[in-house]
Amino acid sequence: MKKTTIGGQALLEGLLMIGPQYRATAIRKPDGEILIEKQPLKPKGKLSKIPIIRGAVNLFKQMVIGVKALMYSAEFIDLEDGEKTTEPSKFEKFLERKFGDKLADIAIYFSVILSIFFSVGLFILLPNFIANFIPVNRDSSSGVIILNLIEGAFRVGLFIGYLALVSMLKEMKRVWEYHGAEHKTIHCYEHGDEMTIENVRKYSTKHPRCGTSLFFTIMIISILVFSFTGWHNVFINALIRIVLVPLIAGISLEIIKFAVKKNNWLFKVFSAPGLMFQAFTTREPDDSQIEVAIAAFNEVIPIEDGSDEWGKD
Repeated sequence: MKKTTIGGQALLEGLLMIGPQYRATAIRKPDGEILIEKQPLKPKGKLSKIPIIRGAVNLFKQMVIGVKALMYSAEFIDLEDGEKTTEPSKFEKFLERKFGDKLADIAIYFSVILSIFFSVGLFILLPNFIANFIPVNRDSSSGVIILNLIEGAFRVGLFIGYLALVSMLKEMKRVWEYHGAEHKTIHCYEHGDEMTIENVRKYSTKHPRCGTSLFFTIMIISILVFSFTGWHNVFINALIRIVLVPLIAGISLEIIKFAVKKNNWLFKVFSAPGLMFQAFTTREPDDSQIEVAIAAFNEVIPIEDGSDEWGKD
């Protein structure tokens, strides 16, 4: 069975698929039509070829692409009855005059940076702040390791709570279903089956190379890295963690790339938690959602056979 680098992201009534050369967004419009937007990916720069650094760079680029696709999909959501488009505020008009066509790009990058700060604050800084109240000897190496393990446990707990709360939102149910459709479609392609609704339907909604596995890899690597930095006051701890986030993300992505290529015990260890938590983030899709996933996936299949396999980059 082949392992493809093609991946995606669930959107509002649609899916984003990213291949080696193209990215495609497929949206189910309110009238039932599937609208597809396909764009070539920008050539990889020099930073995208340097180990560890390329991980952080590529992660940021994918976040930008993901936010852009999410904002695009939101344009096709029907407004509820009685809800009308409001007149732009004076501040919005000022921004339009000041930045013109660049306003949309600025909003996207601002959203990405804001989401990074939110994630770092909630899953990196807050667990460390809570762990500071644990009465453990901070001057010994064993005490530092214990505190970092406790901090990691808080991080996992916050993540579980976050997923549980988000999953309770009614709007997220269909997003999780599209996420399941994405995984099923990738499974079908990797098994070499013809891309039909019937074939896709039979596969699992869980996939070992889902982004949820990356989170747990980052968590494990962060415990190891932070254990070597010592334990200081809350402000120094926060500064160290913010500065080291790109390094930890880069190391985590390199480990995943290596583990996927080797398909060894290391890959099974890092993918197991992600598979478990996909019970929160995936649902069984209906045929119409599978159809959208197939439409997006077909647009990013590379012309050169095998160019999307792990290890080709």
